[in-house]
Amino acid sequence: MKLSKLFLGAFLASTLIAGNVLADTIAIITPSHDNPFFKAEADGAEARAKELGYDTIVLVHDDDANKQSELFDTVIARGVKAIILDNAGADASVAAVQKAKDAGIPSFLIDREITATGVAVSQIVSNNYQGAQLGAEEFIRLMGEEGNYVELVGKESDTNAGIRSQGYHDVIDQFPDMKMVARQTANWSQTEAFTVMESILQANPNIKGVISGNDTMAMGAWAALEAAGRKDVIVVGFDGSNDVRDSIRAGGIKATVLQPAYQQAQLAVTQADKYIKTGSTGLDEKQLMDCVLINSENAGRLETFALSN
Repeated sequence: MKLSKLFLGAFLASTLIAGNVLADTIAIITPSHDNPFFKAEADGAEARAKELGYDTIVLVHDDDANKQSELFDTVIARGVKAIILDNAGADASVAAVQKAKDAGIPSFLIDREITATGVAVSQIVSNNYQGAQLGAEEFIRLMGEEGNYVELVGKESDTNAGIRSQGYHDVIDQFPDMKMVARQTANWSQTEAFTVMESILQANPNIKGVISGNDTMAMGAWAALEAAGRKDVIVVGFDGSNDVRDSIRAGGIKATVLQPAYQQAQLAVTQADKYIKTGSTGLDEKQLMDCVLINSENAGRLETFALSN
């Protein structure tokens, strides 16, 4: 009897290793969860996958394309049914997604696009251009349509950084009394933004505003401004994080733009489930989700990258 139980245990273990249980697993791969935006993506995708009866593998590529490629090798070898991905570079990620496709595993991209079509099944991204225009319009209003300002830009390899910057400038540049005195990347990093803002402030003490490509950099900039006793400077971010929400409610940062990270990730899983079951999502590959302006009027309704009614 004991031998039979041991045999059964060994059989079950080998079955798990062979991947039969993992056949109903969805892999979720994002940048570091140190950024609450990416954590919200992972949490949203994982919650929806479990609702639909899937196991999940949640992994982090740290914006490293080589690490991302290795993670793809891992989940492909484990026979996952689909991959939900916030990628590590528009160009650098194409090969990894193609590798999964060649192995018969569909990828569903969120937040960031890649520079190829027909490789991923879905690319679901926030309407970054529309959102940036909302943020720029609020920034101009807060600035009184005039004054020296600084722009903090995200990673140059990230298409969202360029799209947001373009959206900002297509609005702001229409106002001749708005003068950009510095434009510098802080690579989406709060720590880097703090250092960059310190340096810019020393060279340009007469700045009136800062418009940032994301909330993490906005928080770093605001911390540097606070440390310098410059709470008068107007700061606007982009993402809709709880940290910036709290700053807005406390009278610090003035506004941000919400991109629905949690909802977007859940939508990707829903589409993955439909594709797994039917072979099609019934939708276009590229899909845009509109952003929402967050300021003192509605910040109280913001929670984990979602706005309540």
